[in-house]
Amino acid sequence: MRENAILLVVARFLIPLVMLFGLYVQFHGEYSPGGGFQAGVLFAAGWILFVFIYGLDTGLRVIPERVIYALASLGVLLYALIGLLGVMLGGRFLDFYPLLQAPKAAQQAGIILVELGVGMTVAAVVMLIFMLFARRRGDTVAAGLDPEAGGEVKGDRE
Repeated sequence: MRENAILLVVARFLIPLVMLFGLYVQFHGEYSPGGGFQAGVLFAAGWILFVFIYGLDTGLRVIPERVIYALASLGVLLYALIGLLGVMLGGRFLDFYPLLQAPKAAQQAGIILVELGVGMTVAAVVMLIFMLFARRRGDTVAAGLDPEAGGEVKGDRE
């Protein structure tokens, strides 16, 4: 696929649009359908499209594996910390009203931060799942197995 000029041009145009739409869904999710989960899947889809066009090694140079694991962890931590912050300030878990003086501003800030944590976690986990499948396929091909021939070793068909 890497030598197909049409795919390269379309991907260079489409990947930034997918990421931009992911940002829109992430930060507009409290006002309309969408939010962290959908935005996370969109971000991951943009990265996966990049990997399909340029290869897994290039994709991991753009976003290293350690960063993906860190994003998954940070997203969960952000979600939990915002939830626990409400408890520490006298409310309940994920009660945003104690966060700020103005109740509406507290609700909006809390939702945005929680959805950001969800988006980071979902994007990272989807990318990790894809990466594991891509590496498994690469290991299968490297071991001399032909996935299109039902798992037979290339030399055994003769």
